Amino acid sequence: MTDRTQHAPTEDRRRRMTPTDLALVASFAALISAFAYIGGIPVGGAGVPITLQTAGVMLAGVLLGPTRGFLAVALYLALGAVGLPVFAQHASGLGAMTGASAGYLWSFPVAALVGGLLVKYAAGERGKSRAAIVFVCSLAASVLVIHPAGIAGLAFYLDISLVEALKIDVLYWAGDLLKTTLVALVAAEVHRAFPQLLRARR
Repeated sequence: MTDRTQHAPTEDRRRRMTPTDLALVASFAALISAFAYIGGIPVGGAGVPITLQTAGVMLAGVLLGPTRGFLAVALYLALGAVGLPVFAQHASGLGAMTGASAGYLWSFPVAALVGGLLVKYAAGERGKSRAAIVFVCSLAASVLVIHPAGIAGLAFYLDISLVEALKIDVLYWAGDLLKTTLVALVAAEVHRAFPQLLRARR
């Protein structure tokens, strides 16, 4: 009974979002919004542009961890849904979330969650400060979550086969490798400078 009483406040503090957590979530939502404006080059006939958006999404996950990363990206999508022009090419509203790029957009919070889980639990204390390991974690989240969802979205909204959708998606792979490299280099340095960033419960 005594042990439970002693540990309860600690556990409660670990579950509660602190002002710092909220500030980080809001800051990374803003960062993703800014990254969505960089590039904006439509690729292929689908009209889905290449931006640094996914770099912002993965940075949120691998730097903030699964919970805060997920919330940051979810907040970003919510801002766009209510009409703020935070999506690529200054798009906003639910219309932007139900078009050819919808699969990519809806997958972003889950990708940040997966990337955060991999860096926090699979990479470990040493791995999170090594760019090569962070690269693998971020790339895994992209390959397992973003690209399959994007392909499914392209196939559904453009009324094409999955094979045809895959051919469109392939056009983004080279850019994603470059963005993942950027994410890994930045994240490794940040974790090296701030090793406590992922040691909290999130």
